[in-house]
Amino acid sequence: MIAILKKEISIFLGSFIGYLIIALFLSINSILLWTDLSQFNIIDYGYADLDMFFFVSPLLLLLFIPTISMRAFSEEYNIGTIEFLITKPITVLEIIFAKFIAIILIIFISLIPTIFYVISIYYLGETLGNFDLAAILGSYIGLVLLSILFTSISIFCSSLSINQIISFVYSIIICSFFYYGFDILSELSFLNDIDLFIQKIGIAYHYDNISKGLITLSDVIYFFSLSFLFLKFTEIVII
Repeated sequence: MIAILKKEISIFLGSFIGYLIIALFLSINSILLWTDLSQFNIIDYGYADLDMFFFVSPLLLLLFIPTISMRAFSEEYNIGTIEFLITKPITVLEIIFAKFIAIILIIFISLIPTIFYVISIYYLGETLGNFDLAAILGSYIGLVLLSILFTSISIFCSSLSINQIISFVYSIIICSFFYYGFDILSELSFLNDIDLFIQKIGIAYHYDNISKGLITLSDVIYFFSLSFLFLKFTEIVII
């Protein structure tokens, strides 16, 4: 399992494309948050906090995570190594977890530079350091949980097709539906009686709660249970 994990990380970080993808993710984030080219920029927002960052990040992760996950199993199918993998003395679920953890670590590496946003906010307030650090930490926890769930969905989509582009499209569609779709469904007039229940099925409801600093056990369980469910779906597809 450790060997597969190391292999996945080395393949991504051992190529120019890997660094380019991370650089694009960070560059787009910075352009949106720190230049007047975007309506989401922090300077015009007028408050020394990172609300705009945590508002924009899910949309960027909808593209970033499927991009780095689409090759997880699609490439194994394409080059014919999936049979070799599943005959190794480890379970299919362990193979899936190895690839899953590798992608999560890459996402963590990509998010580390955003700490400079926090440092910048520290100095931007009228009073030095006058910002809600606890709320920011809570929002980062929400971003990590969101990344874990998007990764499990994207790995599942990668197991559905030999074509990486098709896996990428599947990932965007399913992640977008789980993030935005249930909110849209809840606004339909004939579903007014169960609108809150429908919202709770979607990711946005739980992510928004955590981003406000309201970290509840039910929200954490939601992210981990749904993530594990998609990883089990991946196991079923591969077997």
